[in-house]
Amino acid sequence: MIVDSSALPEQVIDDVLTSSFQSAGQRCSALRVLFVQEDVAARIIEMLEGAMAELVVGDPAMLKTDVGPVIDLEAKTMLERHAERMRREARLLCQAPLGPATEHGTFVAPQAFEIDRIDRLEREVFGPILHVIRYRADRLDQVIDAINAIGYGLTLGIHSRIDETVRHISGRLRVGNAYVNRNMIG
Repeated sequence: MIVDSSALPEQVIDDVLTSSFQSAGQRCSALRVLFVQEDVAARIIEMLEGAMAELVVGDPAMLKTDVGPVIDLEAKTMLERHAERMRREARLLCQAPLGPATEHGTFVAPQAFEIDRIDRLEREVFGPILHVIRYRADRLDQVIDAINAIGYGLTLGIHSRIDETVRHISGRLRVGNAYVNRNMIG
């Protein structure tokens, strides 16, 4: 998802939470990397931290639950290894709390890490882990090139109130689906 400085922060946060963490981030279209324009990054990250602190991880049959377990132990192990690596190579922005209801099962705390570039990721990470990258407004084309270079991109989200920017991004990026000013998971 690419967020520019014209985006509505409250809408961005709602759509990021839904796109990243609903279904424990294990959808083909789930948000993995959030590019945020530097001009608004501090505010967006602060709001993201606050919203993630409110997430309830637990039994998906309970109405109060926001994030359920991941599919199996193999997925949980892979996600824990990835989070360990990110703790060494990136900056942990926030992590949702795990309550007592998550002691048994394949629960992974939703986490957000700030990374410096998309190719820091070695593969797609199917789980409740979000990667945030700041970008300068004058480097939008480099962001697009970096996304295209990774070799996968089923779904793209764009948050901008500038029609020209939306057309530019969606016209240059090689993705299967592009959603504008909404969540990415359909």
